Amino acid sequence: MVNKRKKYNARFAPARIKKIMQKDEEIGKVAAAVPVIISRALELFVQSLVRKAEAVTRSRNARTLTPAHLKASILADPRLRFLRETVANIPDVTQEEEGESSGSTHNPLQAAVAA
Repeated sequence: MVNKRKKYNARFAPARIKKIMQKDEEIGKVAAAVPVIISRALELFVQSLVRKAEAVTRSRNARTLTPAHLKASILADPRLRFLRETVANIPDVTQEEEGESSGSTHNPLQAAVAA
């Protein structure tokens, strides 16, 4: 017997996305494909953000992508204005810190960004 139900390939858990969506009182039922589509959009957004941060990291000759590089890429793109409050407390990268970021010192913020 052939299973008629489609299995969607998603990197972000559609069940979790659906749960977040349903926390909003205005949202009622959610079709099965909607969280999968949002998952894919989220994946593309994160991919774009990391590529921009990678460009900042390379332009500063650093080997480790840091939260400061993410902040610089967010501040440089006017479309990411909505994230400025989120990165406001992250310190900017200075030239001295660039040399340190290519070393092996452990930074808990780096671990959070990498995860």
